[in-house]
Amino acid sequence: MLELQDIEIVQDDFRLTADCTFSKGFTALIGPSGAGKSTILNMVAGFLAPTRGRILWDGRDVAGLAPAKRPVSILFQDNNLFPHLTIAANLALALTTRRPSEAQLGRVAQALEQVGLRGMEARKPAELSGGQQGRAALARVLLQDRPLMLLDEPFSALGPALRGEMLELVARLAREQGITVIMVSHAPEDAKRVADQTALVSDGVLHPPRDTLPLFADPPPDLRAYLGTR
Repeated sequence: MLELQDIEIVQDDFRLTADCTFSKGFTALIGPSGAGKSTILNMVAGFLAPTRGRILWDGRDVAGLAPAKRPVSILFQDNNLFPHLTIAANLALALTTRRPSEAQLGRVAQALEQVGLRGMEARKPAELSGGQQGRAALARVLLQDRPLMLLDEPFSALGPALRGEMLELVARLAREQGITVIMVSHAPEDAKRVADQTALVSDGVLHPPRDTLPLFADPPPDLRAYLGTR
């Protein structure tokens, strides 16, 4: 469970507050561009320090830890694959910075099979489609074996059908491995498709997550304004 206690982030004229709990499962962050959704992910991941407040994971304050020491993996928009390395070598970086052992290569092959890329170890990113690159990046995140996964719109460049397929794959694998997921999205349909809970970020506030389908069925005024409904 992730708890943000009395959080404030101040950057020039931008200010964001948060005081809420993310339950285990899949939570979507939605809201207008520039509201601070990616800022929240960067803070949880350790790339940005809050002005005040505590970040608790299962009761432990992780706010002072370096990104590599946090129980967090993150999937970015650009997939962050090294173009000069094979897919196997890209994935092995999640396990070692040295030459991977046979056991580690076995884990890489297993991760690729999980995401439907069996037999593609020797290919380079440019030889894969956009959807396949997303699957490879997801496999590398899974190999990091962290209990909290952050998704910063990694599939936004994909068409609606393929994006939905990738999100469902993430949701299924996260459930199977007991990983908590927090996803930034601009698409309400994505939240409805995979998120157990959804939290709105608007007017400088991260609102507490609520069950997704009831939230969209009866949206509060701030969410109704974002959705453009009456």
